[in-house]
Amino acid sequence: MLNDTDRRILRQYQAAPETPSTELAERAGVTPSTLARRLAAMREGGVLRGVRGVVHWPALGYDIEVMLRVTLEKTDPRAFDEFLAGARGVPEVTEIQTFLGSVDIRLAVIARDLAHYQALYREKLLTLPHIADIEALMHVSLVKSDETVPL
Repeated sequence: MLNDTDRRILRQYQAAPETPSTELAERAGVTPSTLARRLAAMREGGVLRGVRGVVHWPALGYDIEVMLRVTLEKTDPRAFDEFLAGARGVPEVTEIQTFLGSVDIRLAVIARDLAHYQALYREKLLTLPHIADIEALMHVSLVKSDETVPL
């Protein structure tokens, strides 16, 4: 379990992961060697899952995001696996979530414009296997997006 030192380190790391380790250690109130040891232990323990570059997709010309709520025809026991395998193969699908309830799967899809989305929808998304129902929700604005965890 995490102690107060680990939480201090994580608060500083979440706030500015690009900060040099010596400065990060100072902000967290630990030595650089303690910081390195604690971060390594948190990586090994699965608390930290990695450091990644986040690309702002509109900067690359993708101006549309659509959330698709998909209900599957579940008479075939392989329906979920086959649908998910197909969805993973669509590069414009940026996120796949599964649910319990009336909606089985939510896909986040990006497209350059409406024409690109329409082609993508007809040629790649509607051809995915086992779809019983699909509902599109056009993304209008991002009100909050925060991956930090309260520590």
